[in-house]
Amino acid sequence: MQLFLIRHGETVDNVANLYAGVRDSALTNHGVLQAERLGQYFANRHLHFTHLFSSDLQRAYKTAEAIHIAQLKNKPTSTDPKLQVKPLEILREQDFGFYEGKPFYARPSGSRKSGKDSHREEHVNQPGFQDVEAKESMATRADTFIHEQLLPLICGREEFTVAVVSHGIILNYLWRSLLKLFAKRTVSIAPGLAVGGASASTPLEYLGGWSNTGYLELDIQPVLSRAEPAVSESDNKPNLEQEESVDPDLLPPLPELRMVIKAVNGKDHLAGLKRTRGVSSGKHDEGQKKIDGFFKKSKVG
Repeated sequence: MQLFLIRHGETVDNVANLYAGVRDSALTNHGVLQAERLGQYFANRHLHFTHLFSSDLQRAYKTAEAIHIAQLKNKPTSTDPKLQVKPLEILREQDFGFYEGKPFYARPSGSRKSGKDSHREEHVNQPGFQDVEAKESMATRADTFIHEQLLPLICGREEFTVAVVSHGIILNYLWRSLLKLFAKRTVSIAPGLAVGGASASTPLEYLGGWSNTGYLELDIQPVLSRAEPAVSESDNKPNLEQEESVDPDLLPPLPELRMVIKAVNGKDHLAGLKRTRGVSSGKHDEGQKKIDGFFKKSKVG
């Protein structure tokens, strides 16, 4: 199974430095180009996506659509006609509550707390204040998605190629939830791939952030080496027929599978992409001309 955890393209609120969690911020013109570049890059790699999941917020959904469209253009006959982007509310970004649509708060001078945390302490008891979504809530959402949507595909006998397009913070929780399913000895980093910046001891749980349309690429395959026997008996393997009430945290690792990290915050598709002053940062209008032809003169004759 090939799995890609992808962040959406640049949005209007990204450019304006506004908190946008559940707020449905639109892609900028530059963000649309990023998404189109990503879709074409995957198509050029001859990736054939069998499943496309996304947050139901437009910035993620339209990024996933760009991947789908590029695949249809490049391999229209081999693409499953039933394949559609599957939008899910559970893949939304952290809900910033009171801070939705508000500017980032600067860190107070001499304080170790973030500007948002300091502001929260001052206003949390005021009427109408809605707090930020708790970490526990995001972890539960991530576990639920992994358990209900990805685990059946991971444990299936077919070879799937899956894209999950979501948001920067919740993607970190999805990755940590997925990582919990694997025994440590079955997770490795592709040769030559730098992970964790300057620190070679950075835990795999903290691979780093996602740039706009950056992706985490994972290859999940059966353990073929007889020198690495499964550490659990067959009756300890995940039971996909468990009731939905079962806590995903109780699922045991998948000792019969190995996972290779092949790209962290992959951005090769953005090479050479430049912003167009006065145009790139604006909200994308689907009715306008393509950006790449915006300044081209009409041919005469």
